[in-house]
Amino acid sequence: MAADHILTFAQDLNGGGVERAQLRLARDWLAAGRRVTLAIGDTNGALAGEIPPGLGIVPLADRRYATQARVAEVVRDLRPDIVFCPGSHYTLVAAWLRWRLKDDCPPIVAKLSNAVARGDHGRVMDAAHRVWLAQHGRFLDHLVAMTPATAAQAARLTRMERRTSVIPNPPAAPLAATPAPLPPGRVVLGVGRLVAQKRWDRLIAALPALPDDVQVVILGEGELREALERQAREAGLSERVHLPGHVADPLGAMAAARMLALPSDYEGVPGVLREALSVGTPVVATACSPSVREIVATPQLGSVVEAEDAAGFAAALAYWLDAPRPAPVPQPGADSAERYLALFDRLV
Repeated sequence: MAADHILTFAQDLNGGGVERAQLRLARDWLAAGRRVTLAIGDTNGALAGEIPPGLGIVPLADRRYATQARVAEVVRDLRPDIVFCPGSHYTLVAAWLRWRLKDDCPPIVAKLSNAVARGDHGRVMDAAHRVWLAQHGRFLDHLVAMTPATAAQAARLTRMERRTSVIPNPPAAPLAATPAPLPPGRVVLGVGRLVAQKRWDRLIAALPALPDDVQVVILGEGELREALERQAREAGLSERVHLPGHVADPLGAMAAARMLALPSDYEGVPGVLREALSVGTPVVATACSPSVREIVATPQLGSVVEAEDAAGFAAALAYWLDAPRPAPVPQPGADSAERYLALFDRLV
């Protein structure tokens, strides 16, 4: 049997990497002749233009996380062959589906999108998170990670050693011809939501250590916009820090920037690093995931520093302002959709 009907779910399309990869996979699954349904709280958002033709949409009324409980009703009504949980943020929904539908629940495949060892957890929260991870094998049929290192760590903590695969995200589209939305001067680029996890405050704090012609541009949107603007203003950096919002295709900006910076506390497998390297732009990243050193595999590609090493982060930024650019590194994942479909068919 084949997984002819795939159902997936999300809160909204506000521009996260999880939802972007989800839409790319849905596009390719549709192209392969499969039926794909997205149960979603709100179809508005920065990624709305990336909804592929033919994708079935089931509205869930609003974007609140609690509303995702209605996915169980959708699964019961539509009876898909497989359920795809698009990221770590949504595994509680997968647990609810298994509990609510019991034997009527189709196989559930979940993609690991965030670090299993969270950088924002204290001792108590970390212990609780590990207990939660250990339950995943009870409600998931299979777990997909995007690199071998993250797969090994996740398989051990979820106790799903024999039910974990490595499949990278599908690559970004080829470089568009549109001009990069960057100011004059040497640009240090950030790409990602303006949320606490990303720690853009570290990038702004490093800017005074760089020459006056260096500009910081962060492409993304989120609840910390006001706080970041205030930080730049109070540091006298308003003219050098630019927050233009979400950009549908950041590859042009990546190609034009001097480097890409990722100062996060934690990540899963940050696709922006692979995208930047694919256009020959070096990266400076914190060691926010085991996958970072897998992607930045040689010193010629960029620098990886410890998250709390502010001086080391600033020094790495300064170095790459004038260092030679690396040769482009092709993105993996051209066959990701096919590999997912093979996994789905096997489980069905």
